[in-house]
Amino acid sequence: MSEDFGLPISHRQRLWLYALNGLVLLFLIAPSIIIVIMSFSDSTLLQFPPQQWSLRWYQTYFQSLEWRAATIVSVKVAIMTTLVATPLGTAAAYAINRGTLRFNGTINALLTASLIIPVILIGIGTFFLYARIGLNNTLTGLVIAHTVQALPLVVLTVLSGLRSYDMNQERVARSLGAGRVAAFWQVTMPQIRFSMVSGALFAFITSFDEVVVSLFISGGETTTLTRRMFNALRDQIDPTIAAISTCLIVLSVVLLSVAQIFGRRH
Repeated sequence: MSEDFGLPISHRQRLWLYALNGLVLLFLIAPSIIIVIMSFSDSTLLQFPPQQWSLRWYQTYFQSLEWRAATIVSVKVAIMTTLVATPLGTAAAYAINRGTLRFNGTINALLTASLIIPVILIGIGTFFLYARIGLNNTLTGLVIAHTVQALPLVVLTVLSGLRSYDMNQERVARSLGAGRVAAFWQVTMPQIRFSMVSGALFAFITSFDEVVVSLFISGGETTTLTRRMFNALRDQIDPTIAAISTCLIVLSVVLLSVAQIFGRRH
C-alpha cells in the first residue's frame, strides 16, 4: 500500500497517466491558445507566431459598425433565449423528475432530441419551416430556434439538481398550507438554484456561439456575430476573426467561472 492517502497505486506509478491527461488537455486547448496569440498580431494575415504585436484587430472589431451590429443581435438573441429556455427547461425538468406525466419517457426523449440529431439537419428543417410561416431573418425565429437547442441543456442541468434534492421537503411545505408554486419558490428553488443558474449560462453560451442554424435562418439586420464571422472567413482571411474569437473565449471562461463561484457560495 502507498503511503499517499492509503492508495493502492502511488502517484509515481501513475505519472504516465498524468502525462497522458496533460497531453490530451494540451491537444484540446492548443487551438484556442494559438488563436489568442494570433489576435495580437500586427500582420494583415493570420500569422503564428506574430512578428509584431498590436491591438489593431481589436480596434477594428470595436470600431466596425457591422461587427458591432452583429454582436448586438447575438447578445439580444442570447439573452431572450436564456429568458425563455430557463423557465421552460426548469418546468420540464421538474415535471420529468416528479414522473407525473403520462408519456414521461417520450417527452424526455423529444426534449433531448436536438442533442442527437445533426445540427445541419435541424438547420435545414428550420429553414423550410420558417419559409412557410415567415420567420426567416427575424429575431423571433432566431430565439425559437436557439431555444430548441438550449432547452435540452437546461433540462439536463436542472434535472441533475433535482435528482439530488429530497422532494419530501416540498411535500412538507405543501402539507403546512403552502401552494404548489409557493412551495417550489420558497423551498425547492433555493436548493436547486445553482443548477438553474448553470442551465441559464449554458443556454446563453449555446445561443451566442451557435452558427450552423443561424447560417440558414439569419441574415440582413438579424445577422448574428457567428454568421458574420463565417462569412468573413469564407470571403477573406481577416485577422479580426481571431480577435473576436478571443473575446468569445474570454466570455465563455468568465461565465463558467461565475457559475462555479456562485455554486461554491451557495
